[in-house]
Amino acid sequence: MNGKNRIKIGTRGSKLALWQANWVISAIKARYPHFSLELVIIKTKGDKILDVPLAKAGGKGLFVKEIEQALLDCSIDLAVHSMKDMPAEIPEGLCIGAIPERENPKDALISKKGLLFSGLEQKSRIGTSSLRRAAQIL
Repeated sequence: MNGKNRIKIGTRGSKLALWQANWVISAIKARYPHFSLELVIIKTKGDKILDVPLAKAGGKGLFVKEIEQALLDCSIDLAVHSMKDMPAEIPEGLCIGAIPERENPKDALISKKGLLFSGLEQKSRIGTSSLRRAAQIL
């Protein structure tokens, strides 16, 4: 911790990341009300790539490398990520310290005719920029 009872929490600036980080802050404050918690927003390579599909941008951890580096150089004390953004391998010196109880894990399918996933034809095309989601669909 950077000072007595002070915790810097790093996260991305997306709506989802901010919601998740603020949820974690609320949980910590509920248990440790005397802690001072600071949210540090970190822009990642994945946040900066707007003109190329992320799967084609190359590299692993497009949404976590800068945050991992902030942890390693002690700019932040902990990070909040979506597990979907986490690479399979975590850098030496870091670990997954906690995983909160999971909320509803389902994504949404939006179709022109209101079809359910189970009602799609075998050759239907589904668009996603997430390799993990694409693998789950198969």
